[in-house]
Amino acid sequence: MTGNVHEFIGSISLGEAQSFGGVTLWPLFAEQAGGADYVTLGEAIDQGFLKVTEVSEGGSVPELAVVNDGEVFVLLLDGEELRGAKQNRMLNTTILLKPKSKTIIPVSCTEQGRWSYASREFSDSGMVMAREVRAKKAASVSESLRAGAGYASDQGQVWEEIACFSRKLRVASPTSAMRDVYGAREKDLDEFLAAFHLVDGQHGLLVAMDGKVAGLDLLSSPAAFGRLFPKLVKSYAMDALSRGERSKEAGPVGDEVAREFLDSAAKCVSSAHPSRGTGEDVRLEGKTVVGSALVADGCVVHLALFRREERSRNDDEPMASWSRRRRYHV
Repeated sequence: MTGNVHEFIGSISLGEAQSFGGVTLWPLFAEQAGGADYVTLGEAIDQGFLKVTEVSEGGSVPELAVVNDGEVFVLLLDGEELRGAKQNRMLNTTILLKPKSKTIIPVSCTEQGRWSYASREFSDSGMVMAREVRAKKAASVSESLRAGAGYASDQGQVWEEIACFSRKLRVASPTSAMRDVYGAREKDLDEFLAAFHLVDGQHGLLVAMDGKVAGLDLLSSPAAFGRLFPKLVKSYAMDALSRGERSKEAGPVGDEVAREFLDSAAKCVSSAHPSRGTGEDVRLEGKTVVGSALVADGCVVHLALFRREERSRNDDEPMASWSRRRRYHV
């Protein structure tokens, strides 16, 4: 199955680039045969057949319980945020929920300063985490899978990244919630949304800033991608806003930069793991790329790839990372 992902990446084609605020965005297209029909998290919650709650009355930071009472598959996207219950969380990886199913999903906390019920059930926050948070989370989840510890993230690192965004964008949140950072820059984010537009049949987007590719997201369903497009644009725009004037001063980059990133991604080392929902979770790791692909019935349902950030000295000390993970498992 992992070989299919490499071939799939090689088949992705670029649309005409769009540019705004130091960000260059390419529409992505990819043809595949078959694949399940599905709806998005937001649609399922709005229609009332998807319920997301804490796993118990006391709750557990790295897990949530999901009940899909519908007759359709539901896609939960990597980095997508859920709001409410005892604290806001984001998905650690993409999961395709089966119809009429109950699933325990792996998540990370995105609101450090709250551990009390705001509601019994979670709602769709309308956000996908900023690209930089997702990229580092993807790397830590891959590390966890290699160690046989499941889809755990480095929760301490997630909180540190959110605190960093708060400082850079000068946003104070009473509960250290990433959602408050997004809310404070809503006007700026809306400008990015107005500048970028969907193209007919578009499956995904690839984004560059500061002269380098930041990452890409691609779905098997153009309809589902269209519904998630605003969330994904804001995710990458938040990264650009955190870079300030440095990002604005960067001009558009050429198609060759995007193609080089895709070429590097196609050469990544891959490993397949059973998904918490339908299919396999394929992890992709290379010198300059990290990410994952959810594959079900031979179809790449979602591909998420990010430029790998330079490793710090502490990244070479996995025991410190694992100690920090255990400390935050409530």
